[in-house]
Amino acid sequence: MELLADFALVHPGTVAEAIARHGGSAEARYLGGGTDLVANMRRGIDAPKTLVDLTGIASLSRLVIEDGGLAIGASVSIARIAADERIREDYPAIAEAARLIAAPAHRAAATLGGNLCLDTRCVYYNQSEWWRKANGYCLKRKGEVCHVAPTGDRCHAAYSGDLAPALIALDAKAVLRGPGGRRKLPLTDIYREDGRAHLALGPGEMLTRVDVPAPTSGCRSGYEKGRLRESIDFPLAGVAASLALKNGRVAALRVAVTGTNSRPFVVVGLEGLIGRALDDAAIAEIDRAVRKQTQPMRTTMAAGNYRRHLAGALADRLLRRLAG
Repeated sequence: MELLADFALVHPGTVAEAIARHGGSAEARYLGGGTDLVANMRRGIDAPKTLVDLTGIASLSRLVIEDGGLAIGASVSIARIAADERIREDYPAIAEAARLIAAPAHRAAATLGGNLCLDTRCVYYNQSEWWRKANGYCLKRKGEVCHVAPTGDRCHAAYSGDLAPALIALDAKAVLRGPGGRRKLPLTDIYREDGRAHLALGPGEMLTRVDVPAPTSGCRSGYEKGRLRESIDFPLAGVAASLALKNGRVAALRVAVTGTNSRPFVVVGLEGLIGRALDDAAIAEIDRAVRKQTQPMRTTMAAGNYRRHLAGALADRLLRRLAG
């Protein structure tokens, strides 16, 4: 670990003040629990001149469940999400994903916003400064070559947040605020398939809240995660799903994946399963779709092909569990 570079820490009391203090500067960062950002600063990966602490803004710490659905502020801790009985009952995928994030101490500090805006990861990027310098850095930071795909021009660092696929599977919406005002869009739309710039947020724009619609009758949801160490690791692959059955046949299905690509994504092409029984043949189709759409590269200690098959196996296990 490196010594932290000098920086200014500011404590705004409102979202408007936070946006003003950030100023849209490339050298400013919003700070939640700091479990990802501060670690990157200690490694010399990131060196912002200003940190805008969001934890003192009351509106960002609200968690509300009403008839219209669930609203979670960006500063709500992962531990609080995991422990909320209403979320565990009505939105089990979210609670399961939260409980599988890192260790208890991390979950107590880490926030919803931080997990959703987690930096992408790669074995060539998440290293000490001297290690990265000795290897000529990489395309994501200071270098000109992606060591994962040296002949390409895109960074393949993987997004590894656990909450994103659970929320995406439940059709969540992101509420953003920035210098240009407020906007609300599907959570999937804040991500793009680029390891260097995987967040489609404007300068100074911040995630303030996530809204999840009320669950439909009979809807079941869950999350399955594969990792090297069961205690603290990021996912090698993670799969979330929401499923509704009517008379034993699929009435609604949505599957989302994390840990394999540079963004979390919804598995497409499953519409043909509506109205069919969720039998072995149907689950095998979902397994194949998941494996086909994942794009794991050599960004972790596990081989890409292993992570692809792991994602399919997790989808298989999860859907069998949800189908009962």
